Formats: sequence, structure tokens, C-alpha cells
Amino acid sequence: MRALVTGAGSGIGAAVARRLADDGFDITVADLDPSTIAEELGATGIRLDVREESEVEPAMNGVDVLVNAAGIGSTTNAPDTPLSVWEDVFAVNARGTFLCCKHAIPTMIARGGGAIVNIASVAAFVGLRNRAAYCASKGAVVSLTRALAVDHVNDGIRVNAVCPGTVDSPWVRRLVDESGESLDELTARQPLGRLGTVEEIAEAVAYLASDAASFVTGSVLVIDGGLTAA
Repeated sequence: MRALVTGAGSGIGAAVARRLADDGFDITVADLDPSTIAEELGATGIRLDVREESEVEPAMNGVDVLVNAAGIGSTTNAPDTPLSVWEDVFAVNARGTFLCCKHAIPTMIARGGGAIVNIASVAAFVGLRNRAAYCASKGAVVSLTRALAVDHVNDGIRVNAVCPGTVDSPWVRRLVDESGESLDELTARQPLGRLGTVEEIAEAVAYLASDAASFVTGSVLVIDGGLTAA
């Protein structure tokens, strides 16, 4: 079976690609720079800009499992967010997820079904300071996930989302540098007293992509160390 992971060049996406490869999937690493992870896994690597429909459509051909992990962040409140930043965040996080799903679903139907796992965020459910565009875009991903699950349940396609909390990844470390926050500050707000790992998120994705989750669709799995419960 072929699994395509967007944003697989690093962080959560790379961990997911490694985990699904361990499960025996034929992995396609899709990223603006897929070379390192593709070489590591002996996998197919494709340069993919998820914002561009002309690139997304052919990439989705023959996909059985799609993991939408491509994403970017923002570090400003609404008044300080340039329209260009708002549009860029939505272009990658929301439009990119939509385009990949749009073009993966027909090929999944032709192949008798499939599974989609969208990487959203706890930012879809809680207000995070200075993350206005990011929070809004991840809320869109959660709503899209539920809509797709209902629309395609009779096509044998399961659509679910994973919502990570604060995970120690290169992406989070870049945001910390941009915002002036520290990893210690982020760690202190976690009820479990630590950040998550990319491997923990990958385990959840592997479950949702597997036959073990055959009765799971339209679900949103929060993995946040208790952040949204506190």
C-alpha cells in the first residue's frame, strides 16, 4: 500500500514517514525538500508545494493513505498580522490540506477505499497568544476533517485528525525563536511537565492509518499532555 506524507522533510512529518515505513507502507515523502528523509528510508521523494493544485493533483495518484502534515505557523495577534501572513498560513494549512484531500479521494475511491489523517493542532480548540492566523487555520482543518468523513464514509474512506499540543520539533523551535518565548516556558504550561515528541504523534497517526482503526472516522485525537484539560 502506498502512503504519501506531506511536510515529511522534518519534524512530525518525517517521524510519520519513518513510522509508516516500519509498518510496511510504500512511502512517498512529499515536501519542498524531501531528499534527506527519502534517501534515509529508500523511499520515493517528490518536491511538492501543497498550495499549488497543478502539483498536488498528479502527486495523489495511487495513494491509499494520505497524511497531511505540511504546515506553517504565525507569531502575531490579529492587529499585528499582515494580510499576506494570514493568507500564507491559510494557503498551506487549510488550502493545502483541502487540495491534497480533494485529489486523493477520487483515486482512493477507485482503489476501493483509503485513510486520510490530517495534522491539526490543539490551537483549533484553545486560544493561544499571538497565534491568530494559526489557530484559525487549524480550526478549519478540524472542520474539514469532519465534513470529509461524513461525505465519504460510504466510499470506504476514513478521515481523521490528530491535534498535537506542544511538541519538541524543529518547527516549534523556530517559532520559539521568532516569538521570543523559551522552551522552558512552553514546558512549564504542560500538565505532564514535558513537551511531546514527534514519535508520539507518529504512533497516533499510524494507528489511525491502520485497519485497527477501521471503526474510527471523523474523530479528532488530541495529544497534548493534558493542556486542553487544564
